[in-house]
Amino acid sequence: MHIIFDCIKKKHLKNTTALQYAHSLSIAVILMVFTMLLHPVGGSIEHLQHISGMIMITHSVAILALPFCIIGFWGFTKQLNAESWLSLTAFIFMITGLFAVMLAAAVNGLALPLFLQNYTPEKIDIFKAVLKYNTSLNHSFDLIFTGATCVAAIMWSLVIISTRQLPVWLGWAGIALAVLAIAAMTAGFVFTNLTGFRIFMAGFGCWMLLIIIVLRAIPGGK
Repeated sequence: MHIIFDCIKKKHLKNTTALQYAHSLSIAVILMVFTMLLHPVGGSIEHLQHISGMIMITHSVAILALPFCIIGFWGFTKQLNAESWLSLTAFIFMITGLFAVMLAAAVNGLALPLFLQNYTPEKIDIFKAVLKYNTSLNHSFDLIFTGATCVAAIMWSLVIISTRQLPVWLGWAGIALAVLAIAAMTAGFVFTNLTGFRIFMAGFGCWMLLIIIVLRAIPGGK
């Protein structure tokens, strides 16, 4: 793992600026907004078959956003000192959460529509059981993402507040959003359904926009 990050820091991303990392996060936000706005609502098997094309498109766009998220958050980590244990751990947590998003999008948005192509009324019981399992699997990935994202936001925010390498208000905003999400989950609010996940993504997207603003404001874009 150390060799991989050493290679990234010293060779491939040596000349990448904060402004370019901000551009990556901006692209990610645009793609995520597209996904959330056009994400279809579930329903019967026949309905899912009918909207399978849109399901595959929106989830493919979500997967496309992930590399831009990773490169952008790596740049954010660099600004906070990539050698810091807390900052680097936050980045690993974020990657873990984004990996869960990729799995959810692949299972729910790619594998499921392909699976439904084989549907026949005679197999309805089997397909209902698979759909129920698919929903449970998707919810587990959503929980991993929301949890990992909150942990990453808190860790990065603590680094911001303690080092003051970036505006302190960004750290307090990250902590506030993460604590609010954790409190909501503890109180029983469900982030794993479409409405709840959209609300979580709205908060996550707002914090990403704040990060973009800060990265763009760095003198010289370094």
